[in-house]
Amino acid sequence: MTNLVTERSEIIAHITMKLADGSAADSTKVNKKPAKIIMGDASISPAFEAQLIGMSAGESKEFTLAPADAFGEPLPENIHYMDISKFSDDAPAKVGNIITFSQPGGELPGMIKDVTGNSVTIDFNHPLAGQAVTFVIDVIEVK
Repeated sequence: MTNLVTERSEIIAHITMKLADGSAADSTKVNKKPAKIIMGDASISPAFEAQLIGMSAGESKEFTLAPADAFGEPLPENIHYMDISKFSDDAPAKVGNIITFSQPGGELPGMIKDVTGNSVTIDFNHPLAGQAVTFVIDVIEVK
């Protein structure tokens, strides 16, 4: 009997994400390291989980999620401003750089969006926030 994905399954799958223009944003196939998805643990959106229900090992599926169901909409409260003196040669304040900041819950990456005088604008929204994302799922194993 083939295991089908249910609300409580654990899945090993390759995930490829594509943007609206068709360009690949990321793929687990690049490093040949599939992702582990635990259904119902709130690590992925309910809309994403709904697309996986009923799939089985060896099956592939492509679907597109709206921004709210993929990585969310960008939130203004995730834009922060820091003094340029907080940056170093190892982590320069340069537009486009992604800097990882330590915080009590772990590390948080932020992208530098603007440098004006001594003020550095950092965006802590997910880089794909606000974008529709097409996912290609290749299920390897269902437990």
